[in-house]
Amino acid sequence: MNSIKIILTGATGMVGEGVLMECLENPNISEVLSISRKPSGKKHAKLKEYIVSDFLAMNLYDENLKGYDAVFFCAGISSVGMNEEEYTRITFDMTIHFAKAALSQNPDMVFNYVSGMYTDSTESGKIMWARVKGKTENTIRKLGFRAAYNFRPGFMKPVEGQKNIKWFFKPFIWFFPVIFPSKSLTLHEVGRAMIKTVQKGYPTSTLEIRDIKNLAI
Repeated sequence: MNSIKIILTGATGMVGEGVLMECLENPNISEVLSISRKPSGKKHAKLKEYIVSDFLAMNLYDENLKGYDAVFFCAGISSVGMNEEEYTRITFDMTIHFAKAALSQNPDMVFNYVSGMYTDSTESGKIMWARVKGKTENTIRKLGFRAAYNFRPGFMKPVEGQKNIKWFFKPFIWFFPVIFPSKSLTLHEVGRAMIKTVQKGYPTSTLEIRDIKNLAI
């Protein structure tokens, strides 16, 4: 598949912005539809934007989502200061509703979900965010996509030129990958690996750091 059209969420966050920048520069990507609550601020011939204030309010048969090969779901939120009900609404409910809407318009598409290290696939552990992420991963796999992949990255070095980087993250950008290379990768690698899942697939649906690095080559 040499001409891939993707839907991307989270373009105004660090992960989504980095993956978006990789996609816009990748010759195998012909179009990116960025869906978010506010504009990304980026301009590019390949980029289209669709502003949606609430993913849960999306029409499950929204034809704006029709004609795409994959979703790169990079939107997410920290669980800090949130109770389980609030975090579940944003992390699980909104993601699954969005996934169903995309699938209704593109029954043969690939869905890539950015999860996290230490996500709890059993859904029964003591860590709240890990349980909710695990439930989200498991549910996505069962929806009926051509393929669905759960990305579990660790530390992600931003793409050069990114704007959406939290101030407290910046001091770690240069030394963390040097000290902890096995727990680090770049957003270039995450983006490239996502594209490769659409082009050629991957043997397992859960991609840990080593899988993402291998696929990005």
